[in-house]
Amino acid sequence: MNDLNTSFLNTKALPDVQGSDDARSLAIERVGIRGIKHPIQVQSGSGSFPTVARFEMDVALPADQKGTHMSRFVQLLQEQHGKYDGLAIVQMAKNMLPLLHAKQGRIQMQYTHFVKKSAPISAVESWMDYEVTYLVEAKEGSDQTIEADLYLKAIVPVMSLCPCSKEISEYGAHNQRSHVTILVKLDADANLGVEEVLRIAETEASSELWAILKRPDEKWVTEHAYENPKFVEDLVRDVATRLKHDQRILSLTVEAENFESIHNHSAFARISLP
Repeated sequence: MNDLNTSFLNTKALPDVQGSDDARSLAIERVGIRGIKHPIQVQSGSGSFPTVARFEMDVALPADQKGTHMSRFVQLLQEQHGKYDGLAIVQMAKNMLPLLHAKQGRIQMQYTHFVKKSAPISAVESWMDYEVTYLVEAKEGSDQTIEADLYLKAIVPVMSLCPCSKEISEYGAHNQRSHVTILVKLDADANLGVEEVLRIAETEASSELWAILKRPDEKWVTEHAYENPKFVEDLVRDVATRLKHDQRILSLTVEAENFESIHNHSAFARISLP
């Protein structure tokens, strides 16, 4: 049997091309990897669950450096253990800069967040899914400490019922499924849970949604929405009002889009507050 050839372990014998100098004098704002999928474990109000996240990781590259160390992004991802949340991604970003000899960088994690919900009358349980994104922007300060900005984005499907249609119609009102998109900038040390954000959007809509509804539940949802009509303008204003009073939130953007049931187009509204 032939002995294992371990010469590949001697990296000193191989030239480090990406670590060489570059004479074009052009710094690169962001260079890294995008679209890498990784299994993660997420904590929710009803317990932890496994899901798959899509990561984007990058750093700024100085003008005199030819390339970055791409494999180190994946190495950092592989070494992350435990639950994945905003605070974990902040720490990953802070670890990333010295690992890649960078002054600033970003990590974005997008995944599907699941919440086990009970229907309003029958109490039958089902999983609802929401698209959630964490983004951390890290930068080395003048004293070599690393500062980080943390952003949380969630897309929340809800139901909206038109107040105008209710007012002018004798036989009901038109309603539709809507998406509320919330983007908030957080204190990097803030402990704001994803489900807190989801619940604000759901409680301010005409009605929240469930994956499974029995007939008594469907009756409740229909009547609840009818008693709680919302224009798309109402929806973004009510959600923004709730969010702006939370001291953990430094800035916010709220957008709502109604996939209209009586038009072949959507209606939308957007509010941004510093």
